[in-house]
Amino acid sequence: MGLPPTEHISFLSFLVVPELNTHPAYPLLCFAVVLKQLFETIPVPKSYIADMRIRLALLLSVMFITSGLARTADLALTGAKIYTSPTDPPIENGSIVIREGLILFVGPSSTVKIAHSATVIDCKGLVVTAGFWNSHVHILAPALLHIQDSDARKLDQELDTIFNRWGFTTVFDIASVLDNTLALRRRIESGELRGPRILTVGEPIWMIEPVYVRDFLRQNHIHIENTQSPEQAIALVRAHAAKGANGIKLFTGSDQGHGQVALLPLATAKAAVDEAHRHGMPVFAHPTNVDGMRIAIDSGVDVLAHTVPESPPWTSEFAGQLKGANLSLIPTLTLFDVEARRQNVPDQQRTAFVAQMVDQLRAYSETGGDILFGTDIGYTDHYDTTLEFTLMSQAGMNYKQILASLTTNPARRFGDSDRTGRIAKDMKADLVVLSADPAQDVTAFSKVRFTIRNGKVVYKEK
Repeated sequence: MGLPPTEHISFLSFLVVPELNTHPAYPLLCFAVVLKQLFETIPVPKSYIADMRIRLALLLSVMFITSGLARTADLALTGAKIYTSPTDPPIENGSIVIREGLILFVGPSSTVKIAHSATVIDCKGLVVTAGFWNSHVHILAPALLHIQDSDARKLDQELDTIFNRWGFTTVFDIASVLDNTLALRRRIESGELRGPRILTVGEPIWMIEPVYVRDFLRQNHIHIENTQSPEQAIALVRAHAAKGANGIKLFTGSDQGHGQVALLPLATAKAAVDEAHRHGMPVFAHPTNVDGMRIAIDSGVDVLAHTVPESPPWTSEFAGQLKGANLSLIPTLTLFDVEARRQNVPDQQRTAFVAQMVDQLRAYSETGGDILFGTDIGYTDHYDTTLEFTLMSQAGMNYKQILASLTTNPARRFGDSDRTGRIAKDMKADLVVLSADPAQDVTAFSKVRFTIRNGKVVYKEK
């Protein structure tokens, strides 16, 4: 008995045009063409044709529609003053189109084409910059200490308070409990939490912990080993790198109170720095005094985590030595004001103390040294960035230099300038929308209307 009569199946009329190759469903359409060719060349029973014609048509229709829906709608910021970088002239009436977490277009609003399906944020009268880096934070705030067991809603509130509200799309945690910080990073990157990209050093290297953190560590049952030898330092760096740390922190000088500073031996510091650099990780130093600074310089450290309280005035020659060592400086000026107030230092002494730190920043900035913005939040709970910008301005930094400390400087220092720090086509869509222009008043950097990370709004001013 022979086979039933056969016919060729022709279930899809399809015209391939060049414009379709950018459509998200293009691969599926190509697949449909292949199926069509197969069914035109392979004989099948008539009884099978009608059912398969319907099934395949429905399947391909659903796949085509859902593939279009799967792509996130574009986000467009329109009518803003846009600082694409600290050095380029601003676009006075500009727009930015974001697609799939990347910048698709930035330029004058008159030249932009925005899809009808796009979400549009009217930024008339507002200012847009690249997302901010905070290069000195600690994931040690009480609400962030037990990430595995913490409620997502409460964590989002904390992340808003500490980071999102102030425009930070990338933060460098430079001392914390590594496993806990990595757990927070995973929850953010999974999309469960709204927060910045977190880079971390985890537990630091010190001869002995600073006197001012002992109570905190004990109360929160945090144990950080003291490092007694170069071999121990190398082992810690390797263990951190294997877990996913992004840098290393050295206490080249650890404050022990009453004018005593425990110095990290140069051999230990150098062993840690060399091993970190072999893993491609930058090294931060907390120096405390001039001797701690000298160890940082001689060991090849990359970043000074603070200006230095126990230091004579910085001359231009000394600042030149620091620059010659290719050191970046994180001023953390507000920290010194906060600490002085906490210790009830009289106003006149407090003002002089902070002015000393401002003068150090001025000396390094005038020498052309690399400045990174950082606030030491997590150690302090002073999250408002207004005072830091004010003090940086008092040190002679203009808004372009401050913007660089927030964007291009850290992106370059930490090897990320091909993805962040500027607003340009194909860069990551990490952006800050400000309600005022920092060219008129640098405290406008703290007046955040929206924070956008990977093309998604993670903070909107209420």
